[in-house]
Amino acid sequence: MTSRVFILLVSIFGFFSGWGQEDSLFRFVRSYPGPVTDMVVDNLGNMYLLHQNGQLKKLRQNGDSLGVFNNTRRFGKLSSIDASNPLKTLLYYKDFGTIVVLDRLMDIRATIDLRKQQLLQVGAIGQSYDNNIWIFDNLELKLKKISDDGRLLDQSADFRQIFDSVPSPGRIVDQNNLVYLYDPAMGVYQFDYYGAFKNRLPFTGWRDFNVINNTLFGRDTDFLYRYDAGSLQLQRYRVPSFMKDARKIIILSGQVYLLTEEGVRVYSYLQI
Repeated sequence: MTSRVFILLVSIFGFFSGWGQEDSLFRFVRSYPGPVTDMVVDNLGNMYLLHQNGQLKKLRQNGDSLGVFNNTRRFGKLSSIDASNPLKTLLYYKDFGTIVVLDRLMDIRATIDLRKQQLLQVGAIGQSYDNNIWIFDNLELKLKKISDDGRLLDQSADFRQIFDSVPSPGRIVDQNNLVYLYDPAMGVYQFDYYGAFKNRLPFTGWRDFNVINNTLFGRDTDFLYRYDAGSLQLQRYRVPSFMKDARKIIILSGQVYLLTEEGVRVYSYLQI
């Protein structure tokens, strides 16, 4: 066992600290009522709300509209939204192998037919630091970077040459000079910008996985999780009663966004 893995396990199991034991740790900030089916939040705190009628709205924190995209159903069922870059939103239609790129005003900037690039089974996509797009090719089992016109720019080695058990990531996040691939069954896989494998973190079973700077966030049925990669400290907080029925929970630094049947509710929390 490497010293880094040993320190990580000690941090998790020996010095496991909580975010407190009271629901009062969270303070209600604001709500956005309406029949919302999905939501994401960018790193400026702008929200992207997908409504039942297929309309995708971009809102400031105070609720002011920044843009609207009315044609999310053009390519069938929308699989994922990546708005980590406030100037560029990625809509992924997995069943049709299509990525739609929107600008900051939610107008279409590009449409990428992955099948024309012989990318026939893309499991996940994500923004890249240099304004391109990361994808995971489930056929070739490689992490790849493509441009907005679908050209292949870079790729990793075949995962079968790197791992005994190959992950099937459903989420790709580019943060703080690393690319994170998350497979709920196998954990977090970290790569550098050249596609070289760096590390694996054994955090399985998380939903709503996210990375902000050097901190990983997620949750399961019972707990919210916050992992500081710098200190190797994993903190958890039992899911409060008022969050139990949330369909989606986005945890950011200092704020939590809940997607519920009634709409979206935002809470602040004390960071420890």
